[in-house]
Amino acid sequence: MGSRERQNTIAGLIFTSPFIVGFLIFTLYPIAASLFYSFTSYRILTPPHWIGLGNYQRMLFKDELFWTSLYNSGFFTLLSVPSGLLASFVLALALNANIRGLSIYRTVFYLPSLVPTVAVAIIWLWLFHTRYGLLNIILQWLGLPRVGWLTSPGMAKPSLAIMGLWLIGPTIIIFLAALQDVPQHLYESAEIDGAYYLQKTIYITIPMVTPVILFNLIMGLIGSFQYFTQVYIMTDGGPVHATLMYVMYLYKNGFEYVQMGYASALAWVLFLVILLCTVLVLRSSGRWVYYGGMAR
Repeated sequence: MGSRERQNTIAGLIFTSPFIVGFLIFTLYPIAASLFYSFTSYRILTPPHWIGLGNYQRMLFKDELFWTSLYNSGFFTLLSVPSGLLASFVLALALNANIRGLSIYRTVFYLPSLVPTVAVAIIWLWLFHTRYGLLNIILQWLGLPRVGWLTSPGMAKPSLAIMGLWLIGPTIIIFLAALQDVPQHLYESAEIDGAYYLQKTIYITIPMVTPVILFNLIMGLIGSFQYFTQVYIMTDGGPVHATLMYVMYLYKNGFEYVQMGYASALAWVLFLVILLCTVLVLRSSGRWVYYGGMAR
């Protein structure tokens, strides 16, 4: 390496050093430390004690709440991700139409996603209230019985999934960008052949936006398995552990029960679960994701 190249390399390292140092201290070190702590019994105030696979054995064979929280997160994912994708896609199709005031409609659907998560949880906590909630008042006006949205174990997770539909604005925008990128000549050719709107949607629109569907699906999976703030504020895992999501159980072990070693093990299992789901989706994408009209 010549002197000029050496100077450029040093200058580049100096300019990138804030990111490199921040990455090493705030990202790489916590990851490595959590992996080490997952094999220890660590309660913060005392030094970590090496126990090998003890945390993982306890998790898999002794801790019933681990399986409960994993089931809750998996069930919530199966409810929220497909419904969110479908609602986002349908609304994006509607917002892609050539009608007056379209920019206003797009803004209205995106605005809820700008509301802070805590404020959203408080608003919906009031809407879901069994006695004074707006949803139950409407049901009562219609002559229907009140629903224990957050107080019934069978309705708690579906209620959270319904609340999630209020925050699909970013997904709608991504779908909308993909819809506007579909070549118009494909629609024109289909119209010449006599295709109607539903046929064009099924055979042209959906295949052309499958890469975006794949992206939103993966992001939805990752987000749903890390669902925490809303349940922490609204239900605290109740009723009867019906909304005890995996990340909430991880948080309770780490910061309420002060079992950092066990919480670290839970975090690594969550990483493996999300990784497995992502890999399965990516492996299956070759059968249904199309780029430029050709299968991946």
